[in-house]
Amino acid sequence: MSDIKSPAAVTQLDTDALSGYLSGKLPGFDGPVQASKFAGGQSNPTFKIETGAGTYVLRRQPPGKLLKSAHAVDREYRVMQALADSAVPVPRVLHLCEDRDVLGSMFYLMEYCEGRIFWDAALPELDNPGRSAFYEEMNRVLAALHSVKLEEVGLADYGRPGNYFERQFDRWQGQYRASELQTISAMDQLILWLEKNLPPDDGRVSLVHGDYRLDNIMFHPTEPRAIAVLDWELSTLGHPLADLAYQCMQLRMPADSGNISGLMGVDRGKLGIPTEREYVARYCERMGIGHIDNWAFYLAFSFFRLAAIIQGVVKRAHDGNASSKDAVKLSAFVGPLASLALDVVEMES
Repeated sequence: MSDIKSPAAVTQLDTDALSGYLSGKLPGFDGPVQASKFAGGQSNPTFKIETGAGTYVLRRQPPGKLLKSAHAVDREYRVMQALADSAVPVPRVLHLCEDRDVLGSMFYLMEYCEGRIFWDAALPELDNPGRSAFYEEMNRVLAALHSVKLEEVGLADYGRPGNYFERQFDRWQGQYRASELQTISAMDQLILWLEKNLPPDDGRVSLVHGDYRLDNIMFHPTEPRAIAVLDWELSTLGHPLADLAYQCMQLRMPADSGNISGLMGVDRGKLGIPTEREYVARYCERMGIGHIDNWAFYLAFSFFRLAAIIQGVVKRAHDGNASSKDAVKLSAFVGPLASLALDVVEMES
């Protein structure tokens, strides 16, 4: 893939332009501004912004031609602003700039939170009681997210009505085809199975995060308490079990799956980490759910959607505007993810 372009335009930020734009809008932007890109994140480039008055975080769309509805930093800003006083911990957002002439793409600024982000799902930094407490906290926050009263926080119009999975399937199948660089047989098989097994709309609607996982949650520096749920780009109104299945899907994956850490083959009991059955049961208890139908579909769909997202990252790398210089390496995961989904279909159906 020697025709991949340099991602320099994605990793650099015009701090003079940023300072000039925010001068007078936010305190502290009247002097020197330093920007350094965070290593994580394959979608929207994220920067640590340091000024004389304090430290902030900036998230922007990558420059260049983007897939329709992708990289919606304005939606991230809106949902975090709406959740500011809710039971869901989010960073305080400060400013949204929709003028693409300032930095070359839309961006927003939010507070910089001091805390811990864990990248390894096995949580080797903690002891068994600590691991149990952190997974319990993730479960609690997920239930709190799905219990948000949409009308009260002004998000009743944050998504379209109708069958969520049918809508999402159409969206991600379209985006996968738009970013497809080669034929992947397992993905084609998975798409056919999902299309034939779309569940009927059961009427459940909540705010869904879309990428709810361990490394998108910042925890308190010393306590097993979430202080900020991050990366809301894929959030919408949808079926709450999509988030639950997505998190469980990730924990079924190998320990090293690109930028995702799974627990495949790990004895969770020895680590104090709940099994999938226990984690799901605890969530259902919190949400008052007696039984989950179509679990195989929800899991398989989660694998499919993640594979489609990764394919989009690979396509951006091919076109030269991916957020990470290592993005192209993710192409090796698309086929295996689809194969894992087909295995789930065979075992769980």
